[in-house]
Amino acid sequence: MYDIAPFNFKKLKKSFKKIYQNRGYRVVLIIILISSFFGFMAGFFSSTYFCLDLKDYLPGLNINSPSLNQNNQYASQTSQEEAIIDAVKKYSPAVVSIIISKDVPIMEEYFYNPFGEDSPFIFEIPGYRQKGTEKQEVGGGTGFIVSEDGLILTNKHVVLDDKADYTVFTNDGNKYSAKVLAKDPVQDLAIIKIEAVDSKSFPVVKLGDSDNLQIGQTVIAIGNALGEFRNTVSVGVISGLGRTVSASGSGGFSEILEDIIQTDAAINKGNSGGPLLNLKGEVIGINTAIAETAQSIGFAIPINMAKRDIKQVKESGKIIYPFLGVRYVLIDDQLKEKNSLSVNYGALVIKGENSETAVTPGSAADKAGIKEGDIILEFGGKKITQDNSLAKIIADYNPEDKITLKVLRKGEEINIDVILGERSE
Repeated sequence: MYDIAPFNFKKLKKSFKKIYQNRGYRVVLIIILISSFFGFMAGFFSSTYFCLDLKDYLPGLNINSPSLNQNNQYASQTSQEEAIIDAVKKYSPAVVSIIISKDVPIMEEYFYNPFGEDSPFIFEIPGYRQKGTEKQEVGGGTGFIVSEDGLILTNKHVVLDDKADYTVFTNDGNKYSAKVLAKDPVQDLAIIKIEAVDSKSFPVVKLGDSDNLQIGQTVIAIGNALGEFRNTVSVGVISGLGRTVSASGSGGFSEILEDIIQTDAAINKGNSGGPLLNLKGEVIGINTAIAETAQSIGFAIPINMAKRDIKQVKESGKIIYPFLGVRYVLIDDQLKEKNSLSVNYGALVIKGENSETAVTPGSAADKAGIKEGDIILEFGGKKITQDNSLAKIIADYNPEDKITLKVLRKGEEINIDVILGERSE
């Protein structure tokens, strides 16, 4: 145990009095008091200035603002994040999930005697036989509503099977039976239709302009990921423009996609037909394909390619394209050298490996006298190159248009007039 002596206040008072009576001690005491005062004031003002400095020079740092607003909802911290959230809230109600259903056979197992029912040998082996059919879900995709009366734009490969049934689920949980109105004969695009109950209007997307896109531009993909996660949102950038890829899918479906958008926004199976949005919420592309052997490489058809389809279906109920009727390959330096050609551009009219005809009988090209081995150099005054293919140029015209072709035949340039035919699904 420790012994603590009582504190002697009288003795302490005499000591302070003695110190104060000494002039030297008084000077030291005054200096200490003045130094303490200025030290306190300097500390106070420096800390105040630091707080002001944070607010003035780091405006992105909001010390006093919580991440929740007054309604206890998340509040975006950056302008880009706010734009993404607003775009998704505003336009995701117009994004739909498409479920593909089909009658599939029901198989049952049974046992039979391979030597016949009357055979003396008792021997049975298992076999399978069909016992009716039942409707099953066989796939899924995405689409988006482009008119208040229920027109939906999607990919052609999503609704390719004429024997399947298509059901549309809207973002509010309602489901509708869908009718396929038209399939684009050239692009991987299709228009389907749902009917509203009580003539109500459907929410629609806003179509943007895909002619002025920039690499690095932020984009938002919305879709029915893997056919089960409806209205999944992913964000990325435009990774490339003007791409040409060969796409293939189930059922032997394949086609060449030209002048399309490459993006690193996550696109999965089931996303096909969904919208690719800019930060304004405008649709600038239709998600179409992915590179399965790579990571974060997806492709979308520019929305401007689909605008003519939407307009044609609204006006005539079908999608039509001008048709020339030739099978061709685009010439480049390698093809020029391989075939000893005199030019390194143009479209060489040639038959297919499986003996497909170079010129379709009865087509516009056939009627105009185009022959196998001809090289079409220009179409309507437009030079045909790797970046400006014949199919791309033709798409700007209409059936019954009269066009002049510049053709190289056996080393001689000639002009041939053709009247374009019609191509539809």
